[in-house]
Amino acid sequence: MATPAADGFAAKVNTAADTYTAASDALELNKWNHIAIVINVPSKSFTSYINGKVASQVDDTEIELKQLFSGQKEAGQFLIGKSLNSDAATLNAKLHDFRIYRIPLNNRQVGWINFSALHKEEAEEMMRNRQEAELQEFSESTPQLYNAWLTEVPAIEVETEVGFLPRLPRFVKGVYGNNIEGPDVRVLWPAPEDNSDVQKVGKYTVTGRVAGTDIEPKAIVTVVEHNHDHDAPHRTLEAFNLDEVQLTEDLHHHETKFVENRDKFVDGLLETNPDDFLYMFRNAFGQEQPEGAKPLGVWDSQETKLRGHATGHYLSALAQAYSSAAYDPAIQAKFADKMEYMVNTLYDLAQLSGTPKTAGGESVADPLAVPPGPGKEGFDSDLSEDGIRTDYQNWGKGFISAYPPDQFIMLEHGAKYGTDNDKVWAPYYTLHKILAGLMDIYEVSGNEKALDIVEGMGDWVHARLSVVPTETLIDIWNTYIAGEFGGMNEALARLSRLTNDKSYLETAKLFDNIRVFFGDAEHSHGLAKNVDMFRGLHANQHIPQIMGALEIYRDSKESEYFDIADNFWNKATGDYMYSIGGVAGARNPANAECFTAQPATLYENGFSVGGQNETCATYNMLKLSRNLFLYNQQAELMDYYERGLYNHILASVAEDSPANTYHVPLRAGSVKHFSNAHMDGFTCCNGTALESNTKLQNSIYFRSADNDALYVNLYVPSTLKWTDKNITVTQTTAYPKEDNTTLTISGSGKFDLNVRVPHWATEGFFVTINGKKEAVDAEPGSYLTISRKWKDGDKVELRMPFHFYLEPVMDQQNVASLFYGPVLLAAQEEAPRKEWRKVTLDAEDISKSISGDPEKLEFEIDGVSYKPFYETYGRHSVYLDVTLK
Repeated sequence: MATPAADGFAAKVNTAADTYTAASDALELNKWNHIAIVINVPSKSFTSYINGKVASQVDDTEIELKQLFSGQKEAGQFLIGKSLNSDAATLNAKLHDFRIYRIPLNNRQVGWINFSALHKEEAEEMMRNRQEAELQEFSESTPQLYNAWLTEVPAIEVETEVGFLPRLPRFVKGVYGNNIEGPDVRVLWPAPEDNSDVQKVGKYTVTGRVAGTDIEPKAIVTVVEHNHDHDAPHRTLEAFNLDEVQLTEDLHHHETKFVENRDKFVDGLLETNPDDFLYMFRNAFGQEQPEGAKPLGVWDSQETKLRGHATGHYLSALAQAYSSAAYDPAIQAKFADKMEYMVNTLYDLAQLSGTPKTAGGESVADPLAVPPGPGKEGFDSDLSEDGIRTDYQNWGKGFISAYPPDQFIMLEHGAKYGTDNDKVWAPYYTLHKILAGLMDIYEVSGNEKALDIVEGMGDWVHARLSVVPTETLIDIWNTYIAGEFGGMNEALARLSRLTNDKSYLETAKLFDNIRVFFGDAEHSHGLAKNVDMFRGLHANQHIPQIMGALEIYRDSKESEYFDIADNFWNKATGDYMYSIGGVAGARNPANAECFTAQPATLYENGFSVGGQNETCATYNMLKLSRNLFLYNQQAELMDYYERGLYNHILASVAEDSPANTYHVPLRAGSVKHFSNAHMDGFTCCNGTALESNTKLQNSIYFRSADNDALYVNLYVPSTLKWTDKNITVTQTTAYPKEDNTTLTISGSGKFDLNVRVPHWATEGFFVTINGKKEAVDAEPGSYLTISRKWKDGDKVELRMPFHFYLEPVMDQQNVASLFYGPVLLAAQEEAPRKEWRKVTLDAEDISKSISGDPEKLEFEIDGVSYKPFYETYGRHSVYLDVTLK
């Protein structure tokens, strides 16, 4: 409780055992005052700040945050301007801003917040150059892990074409002393920002480094003539429909994490009221709200410029839940009703745009002729009850959104991101979600109205953007957040395929992020030529753009679009990836949602204090990995998919509800934070969570386009109905709590069975068919093909012995995560930590230092418990300071 009064200011904390009061002088009247209260659990202090300076501090406190919240009269009740005590006076003051931080702010941070409020423009400029506090420091000359025994890294040779930067291997064979069998060596190669080194035929040498050593590996690069007939791969695989794959119990009839998370979201979605998700659409069009309709909160509230984004995710989730719920026709029917209601309402609203409100009345059908709102001289993003425009007759034919068209038009004229009425918030990002959701519904239900809405808005977008100069588009799409367009290029390329209208494919190309994709308007370099142009950028602003490039390639067959996607994936997973599969979270730039300022510098520039690994960024990385695999069956794509699925997506859901994570903090002694338990207030990650957890089975199996091959990518208890072959495959397993799985074939037919041999399966991969051991040559990080004419009842048993292994941070190798098979193990912490947890492991066999129960995935090191990160809900350490002896 914080109380400003005439005789002084007091901040008070009451726990069951103690009362702590930080008292100071009274606040000055009739002026703005900035008040901050910081409860620092690790430091055992309780501090009050007035106008950026410490006013009073109490030390030696014994406070846990759960003590504060468990004592409320009503769970989750916070009062501003009124005490929880009913007899206390209310606050006689104006409030401008109120914030709750999940980490204890220090003096500098509190001072910065106060300064930022008073000096907005100066603060924004300073923010661009601000860096967060450094991590624990280690000597740069101290060899780390196995590098202590490393004696040499022989030179390698690679080849590339003129104009294309070479793809240098990140791991190279090393030579070790003292009879140590060390792993391949992580080499940190320089990362050019252009392709000037490869402009002519010839040879040149690249010199790398190995963290903690003075070894400088060499790569001799041969540059050959560019092959203009170079073809990117064809799409040779297809996914199964969601209703063809069902998640099941495990081998021991236990509910899996997949089924558990699916049911949390299916049950939650069943309880939702579609009118809540339509509220802001009706509000924008000036329509009455049905009885019982309530606006969503967070990013979908009245004046939030991103409102409507959650509706797009909701549409996709309904479509996926409908298809996935083939196991229960009653549930399917409920989702079918919700889909139809949503589409019918949005269709009716879309039909209003650009048409007279009354017969014979005036209207503006041309999207290029949209005027400012009534009584306004220009466009603005005012969405307040009194300020929002609802003159839909002037918005152009086909327009649909939860806000008027102003934000789209303002963006064309250079509007930046912000909350003021002359600022915008990613209008095309929101639109992408809506269009994608409508197409998802169209594809599972055949509802033509859904496709009609998308076509109408596609025409509206084409009309406006087709006349915007290329240089302006380059500026727009590289504007932080304001120019974030999600996967508009993906949506429009998909629309082109669904309608067989190539104009939409050309509209998709208008969303090319030319600087990132091609370097410049002349397509001189960029990702198309393997140049990293996304370092330091907002991660989830750009990952969906890459997915869009791949979707454009699907129909255009222009190889540079495939190269963009392929090169990006290789760089993102190789140079920016944390152990859980997330790819962003930087101290430099100081933004938890950005890639680090330079590749392969996670320790130097990563591990943001505010958390990292935005969950929706991993959602998009999995989507990209899955779709790349349909073209190029490299096992590393599905190895990554397994990593991100188990160790981030499954780990992102709360224990007892569908609440989920936004950022996942990975510093020592961190704790996950979950939100949106009741699906009533969405951030971006709350939105993608609806989608992720209604399609968990979508990449377990793929089939070849000619139906001659089946790919088993993930080892998840499930049943596949391969409709085209009249084959059913039942996968029975307790994986990842056991290291084996059984595939039972029902039906008969000849096809290749391709099973993934995980990259970590270095202890062997064993195959038994109908009880007979097969002699196979299974290479870790590949697919094993079993070709035969299958008979009804055939059983294929796969066993891949799990083992412990470390995954170090590339530029600070002693800081590493511990894995057991596919599962990331997290140390279960009792309190926050300021330094990484130290562990010492046996160099020849790290398992000698670890005890526990593999079937429960519960282990112990030095008396500390380790569990799967996806079963961790308290404080955790997923990175350790490891010493080998």
